[in-house]
Amino acid sequence: MFTLAHLSDPHLGPIPAPAWRALLNKRFTGYLNWQRKRRFIHNMDVLDALVADLAARKPAHISCTGDLLNIGLASECPLAHAFLARLGAPDDVSLVPGNHDAYVAESVRLFTRQFAPYMTSDAGRFEGFPFVRLRGPIALIGLSSGVPTLPFSARGTLGREQRQRLEQILRFLGSQNLARVIMIHHPPHEGGAGFGRGLTDAVGFESALEREGAELVIHGHNHVTSVAHLKGPRGLIPVVGVPSASAAGGTPSHRAGYHLFDFDMTEQGISVSARQIAFGEQGVNESPLDLDTRYSG
Repeated sequence: MFTLAHLSDPHLGPIPAPAWRALLNKRFTGYLNWQRKRRFIHNMDVLDALVADLAARKPAHISCTGDLLNIGLASECPLAHAFLARLGAPDDVSLVPGNHDAYVAESVRLFTRQFAPYMTSDAGRFEGFPFVRLRGPIALIGLSSGVPTLPFSARGTLGREQRQRLEQILRFLGSQNLARVIMIHHPPHEGGAGFGRGLTDAVGFESALEREGAELVIHGHNHVTSVAHLKGPRGLIPVVGVPSASAAGGTPSHRAGYHLFDFDMTEQGISVSARQIAFGEQGVNESPLDLDTRYSG
């Protein structure tokens, strides 16, 4: 049995006080949003409890689907490095960027430079997106949907080149007897996020999966537990969203949580359980999620 843990959207805080020059762009509204709202939603004590619980489960590998940063400042990176180091070594943790990690154009370059070891291919170097990592019975395929956008927009985009490369990779890996697991920040299907928050080329992504297939897609962004399905050439492909890893309180589906996926090649299936912690409570509650899959991509 191979266990993959998935968490997302820790929104690490607090944001170090930025120089005023750093706020002469979209970061101004983002910083105000943090001060007025987000810093009360994302609780680092909750995140610490969740990470401790995850470590106790000893998964074989950990996937993090972005939004470590809040407004894409270089001064936020030390917190992100410390967080990733708690999760594990770069070979044991795979990362893709979220929209907050790509807040402005310079943030995209910053994130790639700072966190490349967690986004390398098995060749041992960062070669852009998609990257591929082979771990046990699975092939992790990391995509970047984080792009700079205008204020009050949280859209994501893959772009034609990345989608074409993804399709080629899926085709090749489809003959390797591996479970193909796609990591992406934004929900990659039509209607997967609200207005101004979705993946602009979701139709192109869905078409690639319908042609070439995959066994599992995991994402963050919505800060909620969700399960959807996309068409594949041999059946339905589960698309599973995870809550924010630092969310304090909220409804049960929005509470801080992470997912554990068990891959059993003998039984030809994937099972998943959701582990969640509620603000002010001790311990973590676990519940199963129904994926309805037998490697049918």
